[in-house]
Amino acid sequence: MPHRTRRIDPAAAAAGQDTDALAEATLHTRLAYAGDLLRVYRDIVRCPDGHVTYREFIHHPGAVVVIPMLDDDHVLLERQFRYPLGRTFIEFPAGKIDPGEALLDCAQRELLEETGYRARNWAHAGAFHNAIGYSDEKIDIFLARSLELDTARRDPGEVLELFSVRWRDLDQWVRDGRITDGKTIIGLCWLERMLGAR
Repeated sequence: MPHRTRRIDPAAAAAGQDTDALAEATLHTRLAYAGDLLRVYRDIVRCPDGHVTYREFIHHPGAVVVIPMLDDDHVLLERQFRYPLGRTFIEFPAGKIDPGEALLDCAQRELLEETGYRARNWAHAGAFHNAIGYSDEKIDIFLARSLELDTARRDPGEVLELFSVRWRDLDQWVRDGRITDGKTIIGLCWLERMLGAR
């Protein structure tokens, strides 16, 4: 028998208010691994159709990504080696939220730590969940403007290179594969929307 599509209210679905019929019930939760940053869980759940199965997922404290805008329509980017993939990536500054830390405080701290800049003007652009199939991580995007140079305060082992580029050139960098980092691509989409580039 073919599946029947259920009609839902788009506004309710967008607001996350139409999920009761799709919710999975947690029957048992187990911490499989606890590290300094991540916790991995292996839960037993009951699906809406009654099927019982496992769900493995990573709990992440959340993070921010900062789009540092220079006054001349350039943005600051970083080149940083990422161990899981064994290569260097081009990224906007970003970092995890410390326990009890407000989102804006985290964004301001990460910008200063990684780039040595402070910003006088901040705007929250939005948020996204980058790996909904296996992690609860949420990343909030901030636009930082009116930058003033201070001193970088990087953690030991945090080695990166800073450079600036015209933000209008970054779309081509995504197309040709020079930028593949998800948070940077999404940040660029928000930047283009906020500045009316499309």
